[in-house]
Amino acid sequence: MKIRLLRFITTLKPLLLSLPVIITPSGPMYHLSSPPPALIFKKIMDPKMDSGMVSTFYSIDEAIESGFAPVPISSDSTVNVQSIIDIMDHLLACEATWHMGHSLAQTVFSCIYVLRPERTSSQALLHSYCRVIRATCRAVVSVVSDARTNEEEDLFTMTYGLPFSGEEDAKGLLLLNAVEETICRQLRACKATRRRMLEDAELEPLQSNPHLEESFCKSLLCRIRFRKHFLHALNCMRRPQGRGLELARKHIGYCISELDSVLDSAEFLRLDIFENGVNEIEESTTASGRSPIGFDPTLNKRLSAPTPPRAIKLLSWKKAIDYYVKLLHNLDKICAFSLEPDLEAVLEFVIQFQKSRPDLVARAHLQLLLVQDGKLYGRDTFLTICARSLALDVSKNHGLHTNEYILQLNQLMVNLLKILCANTPWQRRKLGKILNDWSVFHVQMGIAVGQMMQQDTSRSSKNGDKSLLILNHIYGGLEEQINWVAIRFLMLGFDLDLYSPSEYCMVYWYMYIILWKLAERARFRVLIVVNTEERKAKRNKEYSRDMAREDRISLWVLFLKCQTCLAQGLTVMIAALRNEGMSLKSQGPFNTENEKFIQHFELLQKASLPEYDAYESFSKSTSHARLDYLPMYEYFHDAQKIAKDIKVGYANDPDKLAEVTGLEKVAERNIVAVNLFCQDRSLKVSFEFTHHPYFATAVVRRS
Repeated sequence: MKIRLLRFITTLKPLLLSLPVIITPSGPMYHLSSPPPALIFKKIMDPKMDSGMVSTFYSIDEAIESGFAPVPISSDSTVNVQSIIDIMDHLLACEATWHMGHSLAQTVFSCIYVLRPERTSSQALLHSYCRVIRATCRAVVSVVSDARTNEEEDLFTMTYGLPFSGEEDAKGLLLLNAVEETICRQLRACKATRRRMLEDAELEPLQSNPHLEESFCKSLLCRIRFRKHFLHALNCMRRPQGRGLELARKHIGYCISELDSVLDSAEFLRLDIFENGVNEIEESTTASGRSPIGFDPTLNKRLSAPTPPRAIKLLSWKKAIDYYVKLLHNLDKICAFSLEPDLEAVLEFVIQFQKSRPDLVARAHLQLLLVQDGKLYGRDTFLTICARSLALDVSKNHGLHTNEYILQLNQLMVNLLKILCANTPWQRRKLGKILNDWSVFHVQMGIAVGQMMQQDTSRSSKNGDKSLLILNHIYGGLEEQINWVAIRFLMLGFDLDLYSPSEYCMVYWYMYIILWKLAERARFRVLIVVNTEERKAKRNKEYSRDMAREDRISLWVLFLKCQTCLAQGLTVMIAALRNEGMSLKSQGPFNTENEKFIQHFELLQKASLPEYDAYESFSKSTSHARLDYLPMYEYFHDAQKIAKDIKVGYANDPDKLAEVTGLEKVAERNIVAVNLFCQDRSLKVSFEFTHHPYFATAVVRRS
């Protein structure tokens, strides 16, 4: 490497000598024939060379000395309070922008009052608020770092050597509570009588205009209370085993209520703003529309390594509030989760939660709730959870908890839940990779269980028999889990718009294969559960069967059958349209159909899903499809009938009921479309996802 560098410098030297002039720090240009007294080689992050490093102030101390962030902000108490409110609003916009993945150094810590909170110790309101802001940032960084979801937004957890972990920040809530109490007393005095407020020597008004005192008190209180309750909610959600979720939910409710009050305060704060237009105010980072004091995003540019400094457009004040409302609602969903030790319920909750496209902070909290110390909710091992889904009892120690395959299964389940809490692109990529791990583990465990069963023929130990029985059932359930991961991988492709209409045929064919296997394994699990429950009832007459669990699994099997019929019907319909020239073929100038098939499903085929040659089977099964193929109607009719039957079972689950209703509508519309195709082959066909995000509806138009 050093030799290459020397060669490069040697090659570059003649080019440098051929230059007629060179720029020096003092400004003028010198001919090389009369060299300057001193040449300074320019470096990256030197403002004289790097335009990204140009800033108003060279350092924070220089900015403070120039009076850029005065304390107090103004000698006029009314202006001082207005400016503090503007700082609060701008910090809210900065914090929301940081949550979206931007640099902490150029957002929240672009405020000199936050960087140097000790300067504001004489201003209790501003000082306590900045301390709580710093404590909130530390809490958010902690949860994202612990969840390790920051691989997708690498800048999020980087603190760039900022003064981030001050011990005084922990006292911020106490100080803010004292400030809140003072302002509350001031507000009560305002409501009682202004004369009494002025006569009370202990109460000093916030500002000099008594007519504005009450409105200023309300504007400050809602901002202070939101900040206080938000930090409390974050701290409560970090308590182990979900013990603080109920209290966190109360704080979240207070936060949402206070944000409504913050929005209402905008009308009062904008009363004296006439110079700005409506559009400028809407895009402003403060409720008043004024520019805040004490902010300079260029102050910390030298702390932005290892990434180059970049321009950041802050979210507007209204968009920041919208972000926090969405975040709080997502956190509330997490807190409302019942924490059932049921794997199906957990997976279903995560899938439904991801439909709202939650941001990083909410997903990090969900992951830390689900996975704690390698256990579900920090309470139940995944051996217990998997056994419970099969109605098996592992409460007695059968040596399974230390079994190497059970330990591997536990780690695979932990990794799966963490992946499901990632954002959609990251989630799909990781699911494709983890499929191979599941497949290899399935093969290895199958070999081990087979060998143990052969060895067990000569044993008479009941404990050994029971351990082996549990292992065998868990091994049988692995295939269902693998196919669940596979179908999730395929469906996420629709969320990411990875499939073109000409590729829908192969996608739905693959979905049909996976869904059929998944339904078969789920049906097998129903048989295991029913058989186990019946044996328990025979041994103990007082034992009551868990009929709710059996009904839930049976509903799941019917739901999978409905999806299987739809996928099969769509495969045949699209293949028939393609074969009769009514739809685009999956062929382009660059990739053949086989190459596209491999590109989309290579990871599935590596995991032996299916075990045979998938493309050859797909080609044979779709090459002779025609619109007059009668079973195609039966697939859609079966899906429609099953959807109607299971709607009753999901009556208490609005999310699932809505999905089943969507599947029913897809089947109904596609039946109508097929009838129209058969009557007029000149119709134009397109596909839309108006009723379900993963199952297309054929739309017919005349040419």
